[in-house]
Amino acid sequence: MFERLTNRYFFGKAGKGDFTPDDLPETRWQLFWDMLKTHLSALVKLNLMQIVVWIPAMIVIYLGIASGLNQILIMDQGDGTSIRSLAIQEQQRLAEADGTAAPAAEDEAAQAQVIPVEHAADNLRGILMMTLLLLVPTFTITGPASAGMSYITRNWARDEHAFLWSDFKDAVKANWKQSLLISFITSLMPLIVYVGWTFYSSLAANQALMMVPQVLVVLIGLVWAISVTYMHPMIVGYKLNLRGVLRNSFLLGVGRLPMSVGIRLLHCVPVLIFGVIFLLWNPSIALLAAFAYYLLIGFALSRFVTASYTNAAFDRYINSRIEGAKINRGLREPDEDDGAEDQPAGEDGDA
Repeated sequence: MFERLTNRYFFGKAGKGDFTPDDLPETRWQLFWDMLKTHLSALVKLNLMQIVVWIPAMIVIYLGIASGLNQILIMDQGDGTSIRSLAIQEQQRLAEADGTAAPAAEDEAAQAQVIPVEHAADNLRGILMMTLLLLVPTFTITGPASAGMSYITRNWARDEHAFLWSDFKDAVKANWKQSLLISFITSLMPLIVYVGWTFYSSLAANQALMMVPQVLVVLIGLVWAISVTYMHPMIVGYKLNLRGVLRNSFLLGVGRLPMSVGIRLLHCVPVLIFGVIFLLWNPSIALLAAFAYYLLIGFALSRFVTASYTNAAFDRYINSRIEGAKINRGLREPDEDDGAEDQPAGEDGDA
């Protein structure tokens, strides 16, 4: 009985109806929403299946934010007080107005924690540096899981079947080396950009020419950020060496710059929402909500959005130039009466 439940959880329920040729969507936008509705629950399963490799990075980010916020709360406001002590004083005032005086020891303890602004700034830089360093190993280990998710979501995004566990495992096994190296470089980029920016910023204070390498370091990070969108889908979709993956991803990222930037900004929308909640409402609720979102579906949904976009980009710029490669999978083919040419049959270089 347990085995049947497990198989149904990972492989889905048999006998579910598929699209008929007349039901197929006509546009990429329609295909995206149809496939998202069809596989929404499966995306939750996929996310939960690989979340264990993301938990260390999530913990590092949480501790970094909490430590940084603590430094801001005890930072000197210029009059020997801190945000934390001012909040406690306000609580005491409200308590006294209600006739229940709060103990003064809390305020005294908060006052004792006040640190000068320059020391707090140094502490914040140290916290940021430590967080970026810890993210290198914790983010690197997510690479193989990203390859597995990229393969599954690629198939789902173009209305093709994928076994949740077995195909995920096979994709990880076939592509773990390249995906691990990609995630390692990606984890280093924020650290490189931060160190480069601070180093050249200190030099630029005395020599304006140093602003040139300072800007170049940031540009390198931005180019990598838009190019990495294509890397894991390309690893699982084509039989290319690492140099070929990097080259084609860079060309697509820069060649389709507006769309590449747009898809990267789209992935930042949940973070922006949680950031607004953090600043305007309750930091604790914002952090818990963000943790719950990424724990349940955040990573898989991001991969599905990426797969829907990269499928279209690969069809237009890569598959259309490969003899025998099939394009526009999951979309309704134009009728011959409309004068459209038939699409060539075949498979792209699946890993």
